[in-house]
Amino acid sequence: MTRIMRAKPTEFRLYAPQAKRVRLTGTFNDWDTRALSAKKDSGGSWIVKVNLKPGRYEYKFVVDGNWLNDPRCTWFIPNSFGSQNCVIEIK
Repeated sequence: MTRIMRAKPTEFRLYAPQAKRVRLTGTFNDWDTRALSAKKDSGGSWIVKVNLKPGRYEYKFVVDGNWLNDPRCTWFIPNSFGSQNCVIEIK
């Protein structure tokens, strides 16, 4: 019997009231820095929702062209650039 892995809506949020543009990138979109643009809410947080299948994903935000880890992230792994990527696991 094959089990179907359903994608789950997953919200990513970053408080950056001074930012002009925030994008989300990661292993779920082959690190495409243009694919997922966040929208700014009235409180200064940027929000983007992604449907993710169960699994482990690495990600980062790109804020006005600068790569930034999610300050709310608690799990990091080293990357090939000498810094770290955030990790999220979808169950």
